[in-house]
Amino acid sequence: MAMSVRGEMEKLSVEQLKAVKEQTDLEVNLLQDSLNNIRTATARLELASSALHDLSLRPTGKKMLVPLTASLYVPGTLQDPDQVLVDVGTGYFIEKNMPQAKDYCDRKINLLKSNFEQLVEVASKKKSISDEAGLVLQAKLKQMAPTAQ
Repeated sequence: MAMSVRGEMEKLSVEQLKAVKEQTDLEVNLLQDSLNNIRTATARLELASSALHDLSLRPTGKKMLVPLTASLYVPGTLQDPDQVLVDVGTGYFIEKNMPQAKDYCDRKINLLKSNFEQLVEVASKKKSISDEAGLVLQAKLKQMAPTAQ
């Protein structure tokens, strides 16, 4: 397959090769951004799963600080450590028991890891196409250089 891609690229003009390289570089950068976002989301879900585990170990009536935002906490008392609200996105919360909440986090983590692996494959293919386009472009420019003198 690599030879067929290179063969197809060698048929392109210098301008077309530059466009292909720019386009694939842009796609690689977008994929890298997506990979970073998935990494961040996975880390947040793993942190949430850990917090669920810690919460399940606390006794009823335990005084604690409840986060309202990333930097604002209010005092509260734990009423039922087995019932939690799960943020499912866009401002929606679902009440779940502890095993269901942990299962939700685990399923989301597995989905994100699967998507991450798929995106890594796509990004590496795009990167190799970009590299190949760069090599073919350099070779064509070297061929053109002696004729320009």
